[in-house]
Amino acid sequence: MNGIIRNTLRSTAIRNLLSSATSTGIAKNQLRTLWKISSRQTELTAFASQNMLKHRHVLCNCCNCRSTHTKAEKELVEFLAEEIVAEKKAQKLKTIPTELDGFKVSLNGADVNLEKKQDNETINISFNINHTVDSEAEPELDMNSNSPDIGEMKSKPNFTVDIKRGNQTLGFICSFNSEPGASGANDNYNDVFGIDEITLYEGEHSDKVYAVAGEIIDGYLYDLLMNYLEEKGVSNEFAEKMIELSTNYEHTAYVSLLEGLSKFTSGK
Repeated sequence: MNGIIRNTLRSTAIRNLLSSATSTGIAKNQLRTLWKISSRQTELTAFASQNMLKHRHVLCNCCNCRSTHTKAEKELVEFLAEEIVAEKKAQKLKTIPTELDGFKVSLNGADVNLEKKQDNETINISFNINHTVDSEAEPELDMNSNSPDIGEMKSKPNFTVDIKRGNQTLGFICSFNSEPGASGANDNYNDVFGIDEITLYEGEHSDKVYAVAGEIIDGYLYDLLMNYLEEKGVSNEFAEKMIELSTNYEHTAYVSLLEGLSKFTSGK
């Protein structure tokens, strides 16, 4: 019965969450949940009502499975089956490219690495897709709508750019700007990303290496370093393509997680 009560009250909880979101902003880890719950609350309430008198353990017929599962496991597997289909339909890119503007793309779990060699230099860009999904813009929420529009979901990870020449490395830690022109550069520029930290070292990086924050260096020097990155291929246009790459890969990883969760729950 606790599950039934939770499903019955979900509509009220969503409206409270939406009301709070308009004044405090939506946390990154709430966005996907809000997106899905708002469109499925009616389905879940009806589903719970149909199953409220079932036994604690039921014979599962999902995917021709003949093993015994708890009621919670059966409901989870059935929900995941629908969710996986919906997420696959929403995927914009089924295959992640192996190259992006001359950078070779390497994937290792949640880690993404881009590498390009030119002249006597090697340029490495790396980032991690975990906890990087956010809405593209601050949503305008309609309290009377059961399916609020919270904007397009984008993955905007912090990333590092390492330019290696011989035994030396010039390193940059960068992050995407929430709004154009919000970096430490001149306000006349609409930079997609900004420089958070700069360092120069020999051999392997360690905590002993000095690093300076991008926001405290001379403004003209900051702009020159942004121009330097652009010449190396890390331009605003390239940064936009990185967002698309990260978004598509994060979505692919999310679908894989759902599929793995379904197999785990069903005992396959």
